[in-house]
Amino acid sequence: MATLNVKNLPDKLYRKLCARARRHRRSTAQEIIQILNDVLEEPEPLSLLDLRGLGKEAWRDIDAGEHVERERAAWD
Repeated sequence: MATLNVKNLPDKLYRKLCARARRHRRSTAQEIIQILNDVLEEPEPLSLLDLRGLGKEAWRDIDAGEHVERERAAWD
């Protein structure tokens, strides 16, 4: 694993980071890793069919791609 050293970190920022780590019951290093992971990870794209409670049943036998093409064609 890599090691990261941060120079010139403002004291106020470091105190906030430590407080946040305590709130999440993590070490400061673990909190930094979690923050970086949250910011840098790409969220998985959601499919309309995977969403709950938003009409999933209505799309069960419909090809979403074909539906979009029909909708676009209707506007031409």
